[in-house]
Amino acid sequence: MLRDKMIGILMGGVSAEREISLASGEAVYKALCKRGYNVQRLLVDNDVDEVLRQAEVGVVFNALHGRYGEDGCVQGLLELRGIPYTGSGVLASALAMNKFKAKDLFRLYNLPTPPYYVLRREQMLDLGEIHDAFGFPVVVKPAGEGSSVGVSIARDMRELRRACGKAFSLDQTILVERYIPGQEVHVGILNGRALGAIGIIPHNDFFDYESKYTAGHAHFQMPARLSPQRYRGVLNQALRAHEALGCTGATRVDMIVSDLGNEYILEINTLPGLTAQSVLPRIASHAGVGYEDLVVEVLENAKLHTAVRTSVVSLDPEEKNVTNERAASA
Repeated sequence: MLRDKMIGILMGGVSAEREISLASGEAVYKALCKRGYNVQRLLVDNDVDEVLRQAEVGVVFNALHGRYGEDGCVQGLLELRGIPYTGSGVLASALAMNKFKAKDLFRLYNLPTPPYYVLRREQMLDLGEIHDAFGFPVVVKPAGEGSSVGVSIARDMRELRRACGKAFSLDQTILVERYIPGQEVHVGILNGRALGAIGIIPHNDFFDYESKYTAGHAHFQMPARLSPQRYRGVLNQALRAHEALGCTGATRVDMIVSDLGNEYILEINTLPGLTAQSVLPRIASHAGVGYEDLVVEVLENAKLHTAVRTSVVSLDPEEKNVTNERAASA
């Protein structure tokens, strides 16, 4: 139903993940071209609105990553312009990108997540008192970055101050989270179903930016080496987290299975990477969903997320007019 529409692939952006977005966007472009879709690259920085006006696309495949692409900002712009797009809506995107807001919701839905506290820049002088009995080691994260950008592990107060300085260079608010020893496991979600869980064994202390995007810097176990019962539990927890934030489309839920066998939700990526090195395509492939099929399924479920415009992108102009008239009279 999208064969007659122009598909614009948003790629680039202004976040620290720009290069990954370009790689994801190019891979998506090639896949959709092979499948016979009308596709054009929309290479953007902070000129998204201008690019969209000039391109006149019917649907957007959002391949942006990180700040301003994954946090609800672009989603809001696309809603205002009435352009269906892939991925989660404004609210779910904003919640997932804001690490401590996401964790608040996980706790509200009784989803286990490591203990944490939030730190603002002006509180750095009182860091010793604030941290106090929280203990070490901890993981320090910028509140609104992805791909482990600016993330550090701190094992004492000196390392904590250094890690906070690094995180504050990227964000005004940071998250200090209890470090949970265990196996890092990522779950792929596609249109409301859990595709599978992959185990991550990074060469560094954790699955950092270098490990994510440098070939050979992490070992992947697909499926994750868990007991059948634990594996089902991980898939169930990930899907519940996806639903708790109201996510749609393709997401990747990052988790830790502790050495004691407990499961913890770390975060949700609402626009997971789609490069050759990315985790979601690996999980999908093991589930029998090839790369091109994955991209097409993501695209075919593009939609508007506003309360009165939830129809899929197959709406023709006359149907859209009827929808708008109903909304105006409501």
